[in-house]
Amino acid sequence: MGPLLLAIAIVLALLAGAWALRWRANRQRGDSRPADNLDTVAAWPPQATRVLTTVEREAYDRLRAALPAHMILAQVPLARFIKVPTRNSYAEWLRRVGHLCADFVVCDRHSQVIAVVEIRSADDRLSDRARKRQQRLARVLKAAAVPVHVWSENALPAVDAVREAIVPSPPPAPATPATAAAASAASAMARSVPGRDVAPAYNPFSEEARDSSSDEVIEVREAPPSTWFDDFDTAPAPLEPGKPKRP
Repeated sequence: MGPLLLAIAIVLALLAGAWALRWRANRQRGDSRPADNLDTVAAWPPQATRVLTTVEREAYDRLRAALPAHMILAQVPLARFIKVPTRNSYAEWLRRVGHLCADFVVCDRHSQVIAVVEIRSADDRLSDRARKRQQRLARVLKAAAVPVHVWSENALPAVDAVREAIVPSPPPAPATPATAAAASAASAMARSVPGRDVAPAYNPFSEEARDSSSDEVIEVREAPPSTWFDDFDTAPAPLEPGKPKRP
């Protein structure tokens, strides 16, 4: 009986160990088969909600006012405007950062991304997971050469500051001799005192300063009296006989 009991004990121990290993594997795997059997709508009743918070809506309005010719998109996943090579698992990249969303994406009229705006909470007490998510997002955008502007929700920049930060004004063109002369003339006219005698503008048709001593003079004489009709009799013509004379 001793060997039989020992064999039974060994078999029970092996079965218990196999059951424990299977239970641990199912726990690590997070057995999802029960969730797969649930209806998507019935198990999770959907309800529409707001896309942006109050602070994010104010930030959106400032971006629209500062950049009216640009496209402003909100809550855009990185996978929508960042592409990566597929030599490694694309699903793994999506799991790490692909589903992270940028608060605002600024695009030109051709939908090309030119900047990303992130709204940060004034509360510095962030969880380690949230902090790592922000750092991962910043690393990906920096590697993609996308400028990132971080705004504090308690101190949003003014419209002019937003425009200058995202689309800075081009530097002024260097002055040329022609532009310098024009600027000098404009400055002199601006400094002129009202009422002061100002030299009249040059008139190319004025003849006041012209020397007329060498001009050719053509003398026009009176025409001689005409004698062509002197031989004609200018006396009144006689009336016809028998015709009464008018009074």
